Amino acid sequence: MTAILHLVEATYVMQIFVSAFLAILFLQSGIDKIIDRRGNFEWLKGHFAKSPLAGTVPFLLICLTILELGAGALSAIGCVLVILFKDPTIAFYGAILSAAAITALFFGQRIAKEYPGAAVLVPYFLLTLAAIYLLAQE
Repeated sequence: MTAILHLVEATYVMQIFVSAFLAILFLQSGIDKIIDRRGNFEWLKGHFAKSPLAGTVPFLLICLTILELGAGALSAIGCVLVILFKDPTIAFYGAILSAAAITALFFGQRIAKEYPGAAVLVPYFLLTLAAIYLLAQE
């Protein structure tokens, strides 16, 4: 097998795993925000109590839930399409929405002055950037 074939196959496998990972990450988080809406709301309310975002928690929770579910759904559908048709287009858009969701979470953590929580998001953000790059490959 030539080096170029190894690269093509490696890219294909990485596209599958990165889209599956983002699907699991964001579907679980988004579904949790629906199932345990009250718990998530109370936690966020306390988390942002002393920040400029204090009065916007209900709106932010809705926006974040939609972002996460969208990112997870596009990544899951995209993963299936990569497996079946080697078409990463939908997974690519899932990765972009994933990066937007993590950026929103990072913004919230920084505004709330929860610096360790913001730092935990950095590896996830780097993964989404890698995913965007990998899924842009045909």
